[in-house]
Amino acid sequence: MMPRCRVNLSTMIFLVILQGAAVVLFCGWYVQLSPCGSPPSNGGKVHVLLLSSWRSGSSFVGQVFSQHPSVFYLMEPAWHVWTKLQKHGARALRMAVRDLLRSVFQCDMSVMEAYMPEQINMSFLFMWSHSRALCSPPACPLTPRNQFSNQTQCFKACDAQGLQGAKDACGSYSHVVLKEVRFFELESLYPLLQDPNIDLRIIHLVRDPRAVVRSKEASANAFVYDNSVVLEQRNVPAAEVQYQAMQEICRSHVRIHERAILKAPPFLKGRYKMVRYEDVARNPLDEINAMYEFVGLEMTEQLQEWIFKVTHGKGKGSKKDAFEISSRNAADVSQAWRTALPHSKVKRIQEVCKGAMSLLGYRTVNSEKEQKRLDIDLLVPREPYQFSWLPAKTEHPDNA
Repeated sequence: MMPRCRVNLSTMIFLVILQGAAVVLFCGWYVQLSPCGSPPSNGGKVHVLLLSSWRSGSSFVGQVFSQHPSVFYLMEPAWHVWTKLQKHGARALRMAVRDLLRSVFQCDMSVMEAYMPEQINMSFLFMWSHSRALCSPPACPLTPRNQFSNQTQCFKACDAQGLQGAKDACGSYSHVVLKEVRFFELESLYPLLQDPNIDLRIIHLVRDPRAVVRSKEASANAFVYDNSVVLEQRNVPAAEVQYQAMQEICRSHVRIHERAILKAPPFLKGRYKMVRYEDVARNPLDEINAMYEFVGLEMTEQLQEWIFKVTHGKGKGSKKDAFEISSRNAADVSQAWRTALPHSKVKRIQEVCKGAMSLLGYRTVNSEKEQKRLDIDLLVPREPYQFSWLPAKTEHPDNA
């Protein structure tokens, strides 16, 4: 006859506690090895990189985040790296850009001192008045957090010496959103994605390259230096610069999207969303709400009204300021290239961006007549954020 094993209540409780402690220790060890599956140890703060390229609607989408009452937003902090470390190409600068973003995501603004004069003002931050958080307490008393900021008023009233106000403001929000146009691959971001102190989400905003070229031409002087960095300071004939720069940008979109969707490492899964500007222009509330949900933000009634107004205005966009946000009919703006660009240019853009246009869902046009027939839809329909026709493998991403 087998002896009976008696376990009293206190022993059972002790064993349960011991088991729980073992699970906690194991999870802690696992997080160190594979942080992708566990929440970051950063107090619940969410970090968002709005990753795009020039003239792709990123200033507008940036404002969609900037005006949210839970967001600390900065527009293109990497501008400081590119303008300070001149005579370099994008590849050589990417690690400095990555390290700057890491510090800013963690609200360490001292990293900016390396790229600024000795006496720093908040206004030295690139496009600082585009950040509602820098126009609101604790950075500035001008705009209550639940109200929309006015860039002109902020510029006049909210400058301050030093960056302490920006640091204090950054630390007081649940979300830090940085908009960047100076990344051309995802690999340099891997250390941020694996950092347990950074809960990084990447929104990859793309736009029809034909519309991008048309928009860049409207303010061409603003992009001379950036084009030279994109082209790694190579000697390129003036007539070819915009096409070769566009080719590099298209190739980068292919690299980024393929890496995130087809060849994603475990720590990238669930952290990436590709968004087409044209979809935002057609269905702004639905698309923006989906972006908010992806990063854990809630849509408010005030934001809904603001988004509707800013996407249903009568303006066609300004040619004067490359970063101006104005009320305009977003759907009309997204199609303006079809009547504004000569077909010869459209044909050339389609040649250098053929692979990217196919991958991202932009149909080509084969004649001037087809180009100007606005009843022909050039946007490939898609299921939300997935392409059912996406090839299983693309062998030559550089042929974008």
